[in-house]
Amino acid sequence: MPAAPKPETLAAFEAAKGFMPVGEGLALYEAAVEAGALGLPLLEVGTYCGRSTILLADAARESGVTAITVDHHRGSEEQQPGWEYHDPATVDPELGRMDTLPTFRRTLHQAGLEEHVVAMVGRSPQIAAFWRTPLGLVFIDGGHTDEHASADYEGWAPHVAEGGLLLIHDVFPDPADEFTGQAPYRVYLRALKSGAFTEVSATDSLRVLRRTGPGI
Repeated sequence: MPAAPKPETLAAFEAAKGFMPVGEGLALYEAAVEAGALGLPLLEVGTYCGRSTILLADAARESGVTAITVDHHRGSEEQQPGWEYHDPATVDPELGRMDTLPTFRRTLHQAGLEEHVVAMVGRSPQIAAFWRTPLGLVFIDGGHTDEHASADYEGWAPHVAEGGLLLIHDVFPDPADEFTGQAPYRVYLRALKSGAFTEVSATDSLRVLRRTGPGI
């Protein structure tokens, strides 16, 4: 039977601000529990307000490891004012800029998961440049431009340990989804073509791959 979060964890996930559907969340949790058995940290790129972090953190707690999040908390392209996914409640009234960090921290506190998460606030390539620790899981859920999606893959995929999992969110093969999912789709194809990763599962727009060879 697939690993499943506790009812209270799933309820916290559903109540949190964010975009991941429940089905994808359950697949994320199952993968995170499996990867946690490696005894290595679980890392996500692209945190927003912490909806998916709840599931990663709960899986990390179950496995005795740490969940790590990487995000500048200023919002990705499609979350800026004037775009479809913008939420005015995430704007700092003093600065007039998005700041999802306070909501993220509140989300983890309310879910009782703060102590299981280390939040790294900054841009993904800058943090990846000095990262040296092997990871049991990398979940790429950041910006949807080719520049950002490719940088997230190039920066973090090398740190996935042998047997570890690489998850890519918002993979949409249809060219009609150019803005929301074609860049992650191209990264997904690149990962498969590399020979370093083998697909484990696909749940809607979430792809789970396992490292089965060297490189990226």
